[in-house]
Amino acid sequence: MIASLPAPAFRVSSVIDRAQAIGPHEGPLRAIVHSLKYEGRRSLAKPLSSLMRERCTWALEAADVVVPVPLHFSRRRERGFNQALDLARGLRLPVCRAVRRTRPTISQTGLTGDQRHANMRGAFRPSRLPWRARAVRDRIVIVVDDVSTTGATLDECARVLSAMGAREVRAVTASSAALRAGRSASDSSLPPAEMANAIPVLEPTIRLLRQREP
Repeated sequence: MIASLPAPAFRVSSVIDRAQAIGPHEGPLRAIVHSLKYEGRRSLAKPLSSLMRERCTWALEAADVVVPVPLHFSRRRERGFNQALDLARGLRLPVCRAVRRTRPTISQTGLTGDQRHANMRGAFRPSRLPWRARAVRDRIVIVVDDVSTTGATLDECARVLSAMGAREVRAVTASSAALRAGRSASDSSLPPAEMANAIPVLEPTIRLLRQREP
């Protein structure tokens, strides 16, 4: 049961041993994640990473290395940066790009859970660089992404890392849709009303984003 897990934990799949996020993918947190990802506001990655370190201690406990979810080179060229890599760099752990994206995938927005998993199936492979494979072998590895919706992306990356010999694979994201689906805030998430008090550096950004809401 989710209630038995440390807040703000959520389940992804049997391949991922632990998964945590700052809070649910809604309200101010959702707006901030979208601003980072779609508006190119990369300065938001640092305070989000700080919150991830603060809120996701269970998943990060005794971890050896973090692996950001990779973008396909075509998406990376279009966006100009990888938000997962920016978040990973703020977690104060060694960063290893041990997984590569071998094909572009269509946007997950609007897809059902089954369609999301089918869309991501086979999209990732181990890095061709041998030292990156060695960096995750027999280690506790954290997969990092901006948001988990159905967990399809995290699951596919975790399967590749497990096949590469990772001792344990966990996941940390800025937000998670699983934390808003039928969960009480006291069980598994940071209540939206408390988000502005979670870390002072985010308060101006949250106020600005709230002013822009219709």
